[in-house]
Amino acid sequence: MNFRFQCTETFWKKFYALSPGQKAAVRTTWAIFKKNPFDPRLGTHRINSLSARYGKTIRSVVVESDLRVVFYLEDRTVWTVDLGTHAIYR
Repeated sequence: MNFRFQCTETFWKKFYALSPGQKAAVRTTWAIFKKNPFDPRLGTHRINSLSARYGKTIRSVVVESDLRVVFYLEDRTVWTVDLGTHAIYR
C-alpha cells in the first residue's frame, strides 16, 4: 500500500531539539517507516489513551529505548504528530 506522509509542526520542533545521535536514530527508523509503518522491526502499537482522547486510532513506533514517534492514518496519509518519551502518551 502506498502512503503519503505528513508531519506536524510539533513533530518537527521536537525533532530539531534532539541530540545528533537521536536524530540519526529517527532517520534510520524513518527509512523503514516510509516503506511500511507496520514493519515488525518498528514495534508499532496502538496507544489507547490517545486514541480515546482524539477519537481516532493513534499508534506509536519505537525509535530507540525511550524515544517514540506517534502517528495516525487518515485514508492513505500517515500523519506523524509527536515525538518523545512515553510522556507524550499522556
